[in-house]
Amino acid sequence: MEQQKHFVLVHGACHGAWSWYKIKPLLEAAGHRVTPLDMAASGMDSRVIQNVHSMEEYSEPLLKYLDGLPPNEKVILVGHSLGGFNLAVAMEKYSDKIAVAVFLAAFVPDTQHKPSYVLSQYNEKTPKEAWLDTKFAPYGTEAQPSTSMFLGPNFLAKQLYQLSPPQDIALALTLLRPSTLFFEDLSKINNFSDEKYGSVKKVYVICTEDVGVSTEFQQWMVCNAGVEHVMKINGSDHMPMFSTPTQLLHCLLHIALNYA
Repeated sequence: MEQQKHFVLVHGACHGAWSWYKIKPLLEAAGHRVTPLDMAASGMDSRVIQNVHSMEEYSEPLLKYLDGLPPNEKVILVGHSLGGFNLAVAMEKYSDKIAVAVFLAAFVPDTQHKPSYVLSQYNEKTPKEAWLDTKFAPYGTEAQPSTSMFLGPNFLAKQLYQLSPPQDIALALTLLRPSTLFFEDLSKINNFSDEKYGSVKKVYVICTEDVGVSTEFQQWMVCNAGVEHVMKINGSDHMPMFSTPTQLLHCLLHIALNYA
């Protein structure tokens, strides 16, 4: 029997812990512990995005959870999409509590540039019209400006969920909440360090049919951040937890066995 591992799952922008509803029971059936978390102002968290001013504040539920782990317990941290930044913040603070960090079609910062660097590269390579009906709105103050983002139904169907079952799009349209990319905050904070963030084992999982974050861009991030371990999920859109849950399960079990 494979040794039980503890997976902590972090969703992407506008989503919540609910986005892992297919994966949680599959991992549990394979004998593992699974904790999907809502980041601040996401899922069932009572805050609103306009009151969350930094990536660290947004990551607070994850940081609190890791802080409360028993000594010597190490988790497998999985971050999807924007959740890669939550992982990076957590790795910088709690590198000793993370056995391996899994970046699932996720933004992965490096240690040479500001944390916002990968987002600015992404924005440069993504034409404005690719966002389709996503709504952006300014909030915050002059000193601390920010922009909220609410993914549109058209954007969801064409860029993120194009290979996912229609009922999962219907679920998302019911549960999505406004979010932000925290670009301004990420451009001001210190670089992630080689000693902390850089010391945690990383695995990048590329989704081959991702339109939202192209395969080429995912591969560029892998090279830019120097991620040594890379896996691929063939035939997956940006939402492998919906479009290819069985392949994602196999991928996570492989990581648990070989890297944690």
